[in-house]
Amino acid sequence: MIEVVRTALSGLSANKLRTGLTILGLTIGVASVIILISVGTGSSDAVTNQIDQLGSNILTVTATPTLGGLRRGAVTSTTLTLADADALKNRFQAPDVKTVSPVVSAGSVTLTYGTTTYSPSSFEGTTPTYQQARDYTMAEGSWFTNADVTNHSRVLVVGPTVVSELFNGQDPVGDTVEVNGTNFQIIGVTNSKGSNGTSNLDDVGIAPLTAVQDTLTGYGSINQVIVQATSQKTLGAAQTEVTDILNQLDPPTANSLTGSNFLVENQSSLIQTSTASSKVFTTLLGEVAAISLLVAGIGVMNIMLVSVTERTREIGIRKAVGARRSDILTQFLVEAVLVSLFGGVLGVIVGVVGSQFKIAGVQPSIAPYSLGVAFGASVLIGLFFGTYPAGRAAGMRPIDALRFE
Repeated sequence: MIEVVRTALSGLSANKLRTGLTILGLTIGVASVIILISVGTGSSDAVTNQIDQLGSNILTVTATPTLGGLRRGAVTSTTLTLADADALKNRFQAPDVKTVSPVVSAGSVTLTYGTTTYSPSSFEGTTPTYQQARDYTMAEGSWFTNADVTNHSRVLVVGPTVVSELFNGQDPVGDTVEVNGTNFQIIGVTNSKGSNGTSNLDDVGIAPLTAVQDTLTGYGSINQVIVQATSQKTLGAAQTEVTDILNQLDPPTANSLTGSNFLVENQSSLIQTSTASSKVFTTLLGEVAAISLLVAGIGVMNIMLVSVTERTREIGIRKAVGARRSDILTQFLVEAVLVSLFGGVLGVIVGVVGSQFKIAGVQPSIAPYSLGVAFGASVLIGLFFGTYPAGRAAGMRPIDALRFE
């Protein structure tokens, strides 16, 4: 076998340019598979991280629209109230619920500090449990307390984007800002959470629910309730408990569009849906890359057929001096496999290096299985596409090969 490998290397080196181009084709094919699968995996990881930024083990409760009874086609909405949120805190009916945070959105507001004004993308009133549910940590100061909610304290926690725009990056804790003309004192600044894909989680203002209702929204309905389950495993059970409690308080009517007056969204379901979509996306990318690997395999077959034709007299001489059919077959298969091995190794190296850079705004994440799949496919391609040329060489009659010009 050592002699066979040495002879194969000698045959490949006799036509360096042709061999190099064939190896290049395989390198591109293998690297494409690794990089594109890495892009798909990186995209999936990015989506999962964005969902995780919303908080851990979260259910989001909102009111759903219903068909109006007086006007055909009219659509009305049920309301979500503080009484609904309070009912979800029942430990007997909802043992898998850890925290409940009612949220009211003030919509577009203007913050004023001195001569500078800024409108954050989100301004919300809620309770202290919102910090834990949404997984906010503090960079400066502290979060507001239950006493602040009870006392209707006009205090405010802001995100780093608000600090950058309104205070030019300076520590604002202790300063007072006007929110649509009403004074609020800043008591804390959150650490950066980035974007969740739809909104900037750093461009926020969060205040006690009662203070926001006093000054901005009034004491009507609330926009949503953030429910945190006791763990990831109990998220489904918590969703069932929350749905049952709300349906008992406000039974669904015949006009309900969804079979319930409330929509309870499960964060786990969002992750599963995004993961399924990402898997399809990754598979499609892998299949596209596999086409280039297939084209490279056809190049291997082409180069081996040319090699067989050029070495017809050599094959005849070897057979005339006693070479068996299996010897000739092995010789040309080894050459094809060596080309595939070189292309596979270089392709893996290029793929790993290429996956270190962002592509179309996505940071690729190398999937370990893609390295083995791409390299293995390269070797198998060498065997598959090298078999026909090797079999053709092995099947030559010595007398016909010796007469070949």
